[in-house]
Amino acid sequence: MPSRAFRSLVQGLPRTYWYLWTAMLINRLGGFLFTFLAIYLTQTRGFSIAVASILVALYGGGSLAAGPLGGVLADRVGRRPTMLLGAVLSAAAMLTLGMARDVRYLAVVTAVLGLLSDLGRPARMAAVADLVEPKDRTRAYGLLYWASNLGFAGASVLAGLVAKLDPRLLFIGDAMTTLLFGAVIYLLVPETLPSRAASTLAPPIDLAKPYRDGVFVAFVFTQMLVGFIFFQDSSTLPLDMTAHGLTMAEYGRLNAINGVLIVLLQPLATRSLMRIRRSRVLAVGALLTGVGFYLPAQLPTIGGYALGISVWTIGEILMSPVASAVVADLAPAELRGSYQGAFHLCWGMGALLGPAVGGYLLQNYGGVRLWEFCLLLGFAGAILHLLLGPARRIRLQLALDGPAAVQREDGHP
Repeated sequence: MPSRAFRSLVQGLPRTYWYLWTAMLINRLGGFLFTFLAIYLTQTRGFSIAVASILVALYGGGSLAAGPLGGVLADRVGRRPTMLLGAVLSAAAMLTLGMARDVRYLAVVTAVLGLLSDLGRPARMAAVADLVEPKDRTRAYGLLYWASNLGFAGASVLAGLVAKLDPRLLFIGDAMTTLLFGAVIYLLVPETLPSRAASTLAPPIDLAKPYRDGVFVAFVFTQMLVGFIFFQDSSTLPLDMTAHGLTMAEYGRLNAINGVLIVLLQPLATRSLMRIRRSRVLAVGALLTGVGFYLPAQLPTIGGYALGISVWTIGEILMSPVASAVVADLAPAELRGSYQGAFHLCWGMGALLGPAVGGYLLQNYGGVRLWEFCLLLGFAGAILHLLLGPARRIRLQLALDGPAAVQREDGHP
């Protein structure tokens, strides 16, 4: 990208934000485990597709609980302690999972790991809203998402190579980079919780408010449909690929397409996305996600999988920073963590239901029916996003910066 455009993309964001950005990059560079968990369980441990899908779904169950719990901790205890707690405990859980042998023990540890791995996510997202001015949040979330996928692109390739040496190294590498993430947070990222929310003299805050916010709940439900599709990438998609003769290394290279495209396109797209009505961006993103996962039903080859990954990656590029900015605009300052935690439910439910239902469909009806179902969910998500746009616009008019929030929603930053 031209240097002037790049400078305009990164300038004006606070130094602490960039420390958080760096920590996320490090963490994702070692994020081997979840991507290869389904293949590890079937090829290395010898479990059936059904058992592996249930175990991966248990990870999603833990992740589902992590959103609300992590959000409450972020608002009550603070952003920094919540991130540190999640980093240390999840690293320990990763190492424990690598040593687990009994399937019942595996089930418990996998669920615990899902909880701990995502415990700090609401705190990270709330910290961005604390640090960055509202007009810059879509840009900031886009860059954070870019860092995550910059690390993911490298992790996908590295994990394929590491797994060939010894699958246990996946657990060790992920744990070490998670601890390094925690070290960066500990040394460089101060507490960002707004003083009013942190004060013991402040009036009690209503931690259940996100779940009574009808506009917000409808938005979370719509994103949950899309989340179900996305989590096929780490559960049924690799199983479908290996069923069609692809190796673990080939899956790693194909999966790296997602991270590489985001690294190349996300910075270019972020500025443009801020100038388009958010409901339209989200609708197109949902539709492309469904279409991308449907393409392997028509062409289950390396080329077909590559094309499908490319299409749904573009949908992901469109949706991710915009969705986070929507949540930040809907959330009161004292409940940013709780709103981000509640928003994480859409991904937690996707991580829980996606592998379980997707695995059932794949084993009993085959990949074609599974990918057709994903296409249907993508269409439903697109329609709901278009229908919910006007209601969210009315809701934002009641915010403290109502006129400015509506302008951001309409694509006039």
